[in-house]
Amino acid sequence: MLHPDTPALALAPMEGVTDAPMRAVQGATGAFTYAVTEFLRVSHAVPPRHVFHDHVPELRTGAATLTGLPVQVQLLGGDSGRMAESAVRAHELGATAVDVNFGCPAPTVNRHDGGAALLRHPLRIREIVGAIRAALPPHVPVSAKLRLGWDTLDAIHENATMAAEGGAAWITIHGRTRVAGYAPPIHWEPIGRVRERLGIPVVANGDIWTVEDFKRCRDVTGCKHFMLGRGALADPRLARRVAAELGLVPPVEETDEPFDWAAQLRNLVEWSHRFDMLRSDKNVSRLKQWLRLASQFGSFAHFDRVKRIESVSGLFAALECQAGFESVSRISAATDTASALPSNSSA
Repeated sequence: MLHPDTPALALAPMEGVTDAPMRAVQGATGAFTYAVTEFLRVSHAVPPRHVFHDHVPELRTGAATLTGLPVQVQLLGGDSGRMAESAVRAHELGATAVDVNFGCPAPTVNRHDGGAALLRHPLRIREIVGAIRAALPPHVPVSAKLRLGWDTLDAIHENATMAAEGGAAWITIHGRTRVAGYAPPIHWEPIGRVRERLGIPVVANGDIWTVEDFKRCRDVTGCKHFMLGRGALADPRLARRVAAELGLVPPVEETDEPFDWAAQLRNLVEWSHRFDMLRSDKNVSRLKQWLRLASQFGSFAHFDRVKRIESVSGLFAALECQAGFESVSRISAATDTASALPSNSSA
């Protein structure tokens, strides 16, 4: 799925956020090369077929969203045998690529031998990746997503080596340790050092909030492959701008027009109903989750006005009212500016 010399932009797996409806919405932008699913937990048994289909409905449509975005199945677990069996089942159901999660920092996951907990056991990373690689046909790529380490930045060198020795076709690195969680700062420099010596594609991930962040990350890491997560949701225009910088899409025309959040959220609601994945008790909370992220890390400035709204219709009414107010304000400002300009007509 990744070629060393061909740039790529991936949609990050974010638990409870980038589910099938969100992947469809993001796929419609045309910016992403592929998406990685939220992790599918492999604990005491190989997940049954219906769990795979519920978790990754794209397996029924050629391992791609109906908006055309290829989807890679991500597995999480610590038992190499069950992980390999799960990967085989995923492939039998339609998966065309498998990713292994060695980066999730959630305490519950880590206490149960999953995610970033494996960063403390480099040989097990090689064992798990190797078992999955051996179980799948050669044409099905296996990749791994890691953090820099559990509590030290330098651990990434051994862990990345182990993933590569196990047969990972590429690795994705989030530039923080597990202990750091999502707290600043981000450390892109180790990602670049791993890329220089590893010999397989390395996907840089973490704290790309703006095009300027992307350019700095590219300069520091030397990477050609990048993954956007929270940044792509906080600023829905960011993915295409980054994709344009990578040469994946035509240059993006800049605009001062505010983003149409009502239309974007309606799109998510429509896809959620299509997948029957948006229960009535979660309608508003799911939409506000996105707006909260955009408020914290993007340019959505009106979260205080919508955070207590308890109905979908009320939320959209508030957004559309705000959009109308901003439109009138822009027209008024433009009119005021025009009227203040000197006239070119003679007296």
